Amino acid sequence: MFNFEKLDAWHKAVALADLVYRITRGFPSEERFGLTNQLRRAAVSVSSNLAEGCSRSSKQDFARFVEIATGSAFEVASQAVIAQRQNYLDETDFKLLQDSALEITRMLSGLRQSLLRESA
Repeated sequence: MFNFEKLDAWHKAVALADLVYRITRGFPSEERFGLTNQLRRAAVSVSSNLAEGCSRSSKQDFARFVEIATGSAFEVASQAVIAQRQNYLDETDFKLLQDSALEITRMLSGLRQSLLRESA
């Protein structure tokens, strides 16, 4: 088991990526290289940055990767708004994405604060 697999936030981030992939399968084919790709890349980036951050030798470096992961979760939330406005998302899927992104950002905020306290 890798050390990042012990993080609840990492598991939630992988679940977010699964959700994004499921939802974006229904997007129009002309969005394959546009919003579909952007949403998927942002969602995958959350768990990827957590994994990479776990490999760092200092808590401060890890905290920086958590900050980047948080930015990616914000990207998902913003892109979900655009997708909804383009009528690619119904209200249920939009709410699922927003709620999931919000939960992850809260978890990441707590993790980052903890890491920074430990490194001080």
